[in-house]
Amino acid sequence: MSEKFTDDLFDLKNDRRLSIYLYRAGFAAWLLYIVSGAPFMQSVRMYRTDFGVFSFFLMVMGLSASMIYDYYHHPVEFAQKRKWLAVSYLVLAGLIYFLILHNKPVALPHFFGQGLF
Repeated sequence: MSEKFTDDLFDLKNDRRLSIYLYRAGFAAWLLYIVSGAPFMQSVRMYRTDFGVFSFFLMVMGLSASMIYDYYHHPVEFAQKRKWLAVSYLVLAGLIYFLILHNKPVALPHFFGQGLF
């Protein structure tokens, strides 16, 4: 692949492709979430919640990336999406807290060692 492809892909101000790829990956994770509930997918059923949260995470990241493009090219759409982005981040934080962390507080000494905090 050429260097031009990656330069354009991460130029969020002028190119929407990264946001589209994130949306598609989020949709794929959502499909994994649905399929993982089927009886023939018992081996991955324990990851079903993770698939759902990861799907929502990818969709929110896709919305965030598309908002950068809209800020420069579609200010009216940006103003509307800004409200939904704030709500999406709050819902994502709630999903992670209740479904992934299981109401357990994050202990900083666990992540950084006992001597720092």
